Amino acid sequence: MDDESPNRSRAWRQRRWPWIVAALIVVAIVLLVILHERQVAAARGAASKPRGAAITVGEATIGDINVYVQALGTVTPLRTVSVYPQITGEVIKVHFREGQIVKKGEALIDIDPRPYLSTLTQAEGTLERDQGLLAEAQMDLKRYQAAFARNAIAKQQLDDQEQTVVQDEGSVKADRGAVAYDQVQLSYCHIESPVAGKVGLRLVDPGNTVFSGSGSTLVVITQLEPTTVVFSVSEDDLPQVQTQLNAGHTLSVDAFDRSHDSILDSGKLTALDNEVDTTTGTVKLRAEFPNKKLALFPNQFVNARLLVQTLHQVTLVPSAAVQHNGTKSFVYLVKPDDTVAVQPVTVLTSEIDKTAVDGLAAGAKLATSGFDRLEGGAHVIVRAHRAASASSTSTASSSGTAAP
Repeated sequence: MDDESPNRSRAWRQRRWPWIVAALIVVAIVLLVILHERQVAAARGAASKPRGAAITVGEATIGDINVYVQALGTVTPLRTVSVYPQITGEVIKVHFREGQIVKKGEALIDIDPRPYLSTLTQAEGTLERDQGLLAEAQMDLKRYQAAFARNAIAKQQLDDQEQTVVQDEGSVKADRGAVAYDQVQLSYCHIESPVAGKVGLRLVDPGNTVFSGSGSTLVVITQLEPTTVVFSVSEDDLPQVQTQLNAGHTLSVDAFDRSHDSILDSGKLTALDNEVDTTTGTVKLRAEFPNKKLALFPNQFVNARLLVQTLHQVTLVPSAAVQHNGTKSFVYLVKPDDTVAVQPVTVLTSEIDKTAVDGLAAGAKLATSGFDRLEGGAHVIVRAHRAASASSTSTASSSGTAAP
């Protein structure tokens, strides 16, 4: 009896362990299920909470800004001279090279002068002969006057001699005109540059015969220093330009290359056209540039930027912050509670990286990126200043989204 009790107790313990292990497994499974449900609920709660849009911000400041009028212009030389032959003859020498910069009065072309030298010599000989005849007639007139004073000759003879002197004077005058004409013709044999500028491609070679009045161009010279740029601005911009000119102000003009990356030269406005082009609604302006570096080439297309005036002590904001909805402009104002509000503004003028606006106080924080996720009352997360600078640069030229 006593021997059987320990055996039954041992057998009962052996049968109990599987149940204990099973119970522990069930408890562990229940705990895992409960923990998983809590994690899922926490994730759903976090997902249901509004997440802020990551943005960069800029600040409205007070400062000065220039008001520009920009237009596409054409480099137009002050002088473009086409040289034509004034006489007929053979070209014996060409002094210039193609594309050469020449000075005023520098030799360009020589035409055979021998025929014109001969004609000039003949005219000078005729002049000398008639001058001798005039001198002889004048001496005879003095003798006749003395004889007439002594009543030695008739009055008719004196009168005839006086008219002979007049005729000889006319002949001498005509001879002098012929000599002057032949001298001019001879001067056309040596062609000099009438202006300082750049010579074009050569159009005539030594040995060619040129003809007076043929219309054949010998050489074209274009003045480069100074030069001008002619550009057209809208008639809406004309009043403010006229106001500055009527006040006696000199308006500066910058000429940029076609990509608008670099300034080719800086000059000043010199003239306005006398009428508005009714087909385009624009008026032409001319600006003069020193062009010392010869960066402006004749007939080159450039971007002209006319400085009309400078606005002082106005509100300036980053250009990337200004958004547009049709004809209206607005900014996203960042509030202290990290939400944004739509603030309408009036754009006064704009440069590359800053814009002058009205309707905004200095010191205001403005969103400069992340506009696709912004709306009135939206929560935002402000990124670092370095990221803001990079984002402002990348979004400066992008158009804004519509305000909600």
